[in-house]
Amino acid sequence: MAQHFDPRNAPFDRLNENEMAVVRDSLDIAYYRPNETIIARESAPGSLFVVIKGAVEERDGDDLVALRGPGDMFDSRALVQGRSSSAFVAREETLCNLLPREVTLRLINANPRFASFFYLDIAHKLDTVSSEEEGARFTPLLGARVGELFLHPAIFVDATETIAEAGALMREHKAYALFVADADGVGIVTRSDLLNATLCHHCPPDSAVGPLAHRPVIGVAPDDLVTTALLRMTKHNKRRLAVGADGQFVGVLEDIDLLSFLAGNSQLVAGRIDRSRGVANLARAAQGIEPQIRLLRRQGVKVDLVCEIVSDLDRRLHHKLFELVAPQSIREAGCLVVMGSEGRGEQTFRTDQDNGLILAAPVPEEDLVKFRADVFDALAKCGFPPCPGGVMVRNPVWSKTLDDYRDDFRRWLALSDETGTMNIAIFYDAEASAGDAGLLRAAKQELIDLMHGERLRLARFARAIDAFPTPIGFFNKLVTSKAEGDAVDLKKGGIFPIVHGVRALALEKGLHETGTTARIAKLADLRLFDGQFARELTQALHYLMTLRLDAQIAEQASTSLVKPNKLSTMERDLLRDAFHVVKRLREMLRRHFNLAMF
Repeated sequence: MAQHFDPRNAPFDRLNENEMAVVRDSLDIAYYRPNETIIARESAPGSLFVVIKGAVEERDGDDLVALRGPGDMFDSRALVQGRSSSAFVAREETLCNLLPREVTLRLINANPRFASFFYLDIAHKLDTVSSEEEGARFTPLLGARVGELFLHPAIFVDATETIAEAGALMREHKAYALFVADADGVGIVTRSDLLNATLCHHCPPDSAVGPLAHRPVIGVAPDDLVTTALLRMTKHNKRRLAVGADGQFVGVLEDIDLLSFLAGNSQLVAGRIDRSRGVANLARAAQGIEPQIRLLRRQGVKVDLVCEIVSDLDRRLHHKLFELVAPQSIREAGCLVVMGSEGRGEQTFRTDQDNGLILAAPVPEEDLVKFRADVFDALAKCGFPPCPGGVMVRNPVWSKTLDDYRDDFRRWLALSDETGTMNIAIFYDAEASAGDAGLLRAAKQELIDLMHGERLRLARFARAIDAFPTPIGFFNKLVTSKAEGDAVDLKKGGIFPIVHGVRALALEKGLHETGTTARIAKLADLRLFDGQFARELTQALHYLMTLRLDAQIAEQASTSLVKPNKLSTMERDLLRDAFHVVKRLREMLRRHFNLAMF
């Protein structure tokens, strides 16, 4: 077997033991002098090449397309197609491993997972390869920590309080257990304990609750593994565990919440939201959304489905909030909308408040002022921080009548500045979450009608795609920012230009779809994109969003930064492919909107 070959590198990590034995027996090694042609253009390569040492230039005529270094492979496409569309030339003294063509083709035919790497179709490659690696990227569910689960709040009652008072406290907080404190420490009492005491043992309701408390309290720490909680429940035959550390209890873990975490039951979270009777209950229900995101990714669920589930939960939350705090005047004549990634259905981890209110007609000022404050405060309690740009109901700019919005549309278009462009983009992505959705449809149609045929305005709107460069440099290298710790900004470099570029085309065509994927599909139906490019664009967007979500989970923070040196070889290759799709979209948009005139 040739030396310096790492079978863990893609796509060889997809081979089984017998297939890898074939590779070991077939590999050879070759030396190339500087400027020596390894594969001539239009020729049929006899091997698959893997660089051991040195550098290989990929050339299209006189143009340098890419530079291959140690660990890189070429030319997989030529092996499948029978000829190479590029020339490969040693830039310096170079060593390569060679796998004969007939052996490579035999492995391609025998192993579909290995074959997927050689597809010319970038969309197919992004979809197939990324989905197959999902399972290996995430830790097992039982490796999660108790602190990641939904926990009921720790509610304390003094041991001298009565059974009736303890029951009332449980009803108030929708709790099944209370911590009981006395001079001996802390015990725990459950709803079943109260019922048994009164119904079976005929204890008077004014009896002290202290004697009913169980000691010692069976519990776990927030940092304990889920397996520890599961085993402790089983060993002690408990339906719930206290959660705490250093003698301080912070919550209660119920068996149904533990099982729902393991099963990935987002419907349980949805049910809690729908049954909330107040903002405090709603805020507790909202705590279950982010653990669901982590769980879904551990299970290998693709990012588009994660976004769909999270968007449904967030819209339920806004709908319930509208029911809880909206006065009658706004319920009858208002529409609460969500915007930004929430509106497009592309939100994962909770972002800031991006919402607005459209009114059919003016309502009493005191109702509107109170509603603005109540929505803001309630969402803050649910974990939504203020929007730095002020795009939220609390801001009168984003909570007013339909006629006022129509006046704003005209002003935004007349100014044609960055603020106007941003506001148009924000509103065009709006989705109704509660109230009269017809108000939003009417407002969007007004905006679409105002933009119809306005080529210059549409071009000014579209030029924001060039606000940030695509992070692909010479030799096909990923361009990182030293200021960001040698990281790539996925949002600026890839997600934003796709989202905004597609948004500009959708607005030009008067589409009412809000999701980027749905807009791409509709634009393909209208033949602005061919089917192949539409698939590549969709998969590129999903892959970039997947990397961002995984980074957010790893960092436990809202981030769009990814360090290429932390990615596998396969992930870096897919990232380059995704950014090349972004570059093609930008080029297409520059031609379509004639952006060279700006």
